[in-house]
Amino acid sequence: MNLLIIGAGQYGMVVREIAQATGRFDKIDFLDDNNAVAIDSTNNISKWVSEYKIAIVAIGKADVREKYLTLLKQCGYELATIIHPDAYISPTATIGSGCVIEPKAVIHTDVRIGDGCFISAGAVVNHNSVVEDTCHINCGAIIASGVIVPKGIKVDYGLVFTGEK
Repeated sequence: MNLLIIGAGQYGMVVREIAQATGRFDKIDFLDDNNAVAIDSTNNISKWVSEYKIAIVAIGKADVREKYLTLLKQCGYELATIIHPDAYISPTATIGSGCVIEPKAVIHTDVRIGDGCFISAGAVVNHNSVVEDTCHINCGAIIASGVIVPKGIKVDYGLVFTGEK
């Protein structure tokens, strides 16, 4: 099984390492417009679907990530969700497609993670919370129980998101 990662920048390298840690993929490559490690540019996404049936977007900006997630689906790719083996995922949690869950992240009871989300190392999404599509919960951030994180929001390093202003 081969994985195609859109974005070969710093986060793309993180996603590759997490994908390698899962042991699920035989071959992992990148598409990127500005990085020599990539096998091609993002302009040619559709040409690779027969060789890489599974893809993920490793781009930080939520709106750009959403654009590529949509394009990948339109081209016929299955969107990967990559979960590091050292993350804790409650059996009652649901995680959307195109997500990355880094090591030591905790996704608790009855949590719902939308599509295209990044849950970084050491982040905690407490019980009965919802993280909507294309959010990024950065390293060490905490999502309080029972809150909704709106679409496209980034909760930065070490912050506690309670849903209040």
